[in-house]
Amino acid sequence: MTSAPLEDSRDSVLRHTTDNGVSWITLNRPEAMNAITPDQREHLISLLDHASADPSVRAVVLTATGKGFCAGADLRGAPAGAERVAGDVARLIRGGAQRLIAAVLDCEKPVIAAVNGTAAGLGAHLALACDLVLAAESAVLIEVFIRRGLVPDGGGAYLLPRLIGPQRAKELMFFGDALPAAEAERLGLVNRVVPDDDLAKTARAWAERLATGPTRALALTKALVNASLEADRPAAFAAEAAAQEINMTTADAQEGVRAFIERRPPGYRGR
Repeated sequence: MTSAPLEDSRDSVLRHTTDNGVSWITLNRPEAMNAITPDQREHLISLLDHASADPSVRAVVLTATGKGFCAGADLRGAPAGAERVAGDVARLIRGGAQRLIAAVLDCEKPVIAAVNGTAAGLGAHLALACDLVLAAESAVLIEVFIRRGLVPDGGGAYLLPRLIGPQRAKELMFFGDALPAAEAERLGLVNRVVPDDDLAKTARAWAERLATGPTRALALTKALVNASLEADRPAAFAAEAAAQEINMTTADAQEGVRAFIERRPPGYRGR
């Protein structure tokens, strides 16, 4: 196991280790239900960007310590009483929460959310932006914005309708009720619900399986699926053909075809 210096100390608010090709990113502010500070957000974005470029990283797991996955953005450090200029809020959201969600969506490695507890507001959107979502039985998702008289941000109105349709999305956003993990799985927001004690083990099994896969093929597949809902059929078909053309130049694709012909398991190297 290798670990990044400084970030992996016991007192770090964002733990990071890399093990067996998997980058483990753990929010570590349990006393604040892992609400994300601006510095923590920037570090998380940096780690996701680094995962895309690092050939030794072939999958990412995003999880947290304590009883909460993420309670959203930590607003306690915001300056009080400062005069607000028109456009300040929009700039803050574009440069903050939206950049974080985009970093997850644009990461070139598959990202698994291992939701260990409450995921509220931006925390829910952080989980839902991941490619696969595992949830502990005790976990809940909450579109908390309406409870504060706010409009959903951090990509919520983009993500939810694409995952469960506009009517269900509006129900969650209009009422702001807590959604238990089992119901989230039934709606299609969560891939799998597991006992709390099995969450880390299941996340490791899924991530290590992805980490032994054809990494560039996974990246191209992720990009195709993420773009598909904005594309018409001719554009989607053209993108699919172009992606396969690119993918066939990779060593892993050539290995996969050879292994099929030779009737043996493939040995992918992420190249």
